[in-house]
Amino acid sequence: MATRKKKVVDDNYSKLDQYAIELHEFYKSLRKAGFSVEISLGVLGMKEIHPEWMQTLPTLDDVRKHLEEDED
Repeated sequence: MATRKKKVVDDNYSKLDQYAIELHEFYKSLRKAGFSVEISLGVLGMKEIHPEWMQTLPTLDDVRKHLEEDED
C-alpha cells in the first residue's frame, strides 16, 4: 500500500508561517537522517536543493504584512 504524503502546512497560516514550518520540518528530517547541525543549517541556506514539497516562498510583501500585524 502506498503511503500518503502528509500535508505539512494548513491553509489558515500566512505564507511566512508556512515557510517557517516547512523549513523546520526540513531541518528535522536532515537531523534525523544523521546530518550535523552545521551541515543541516548549511543545506537550509541553499534554496536550490530544497525538496519539491517546500513550495511556499514568502515575498517581501508577505514579510511586511506579518510585521505590521505584530505591531498592532
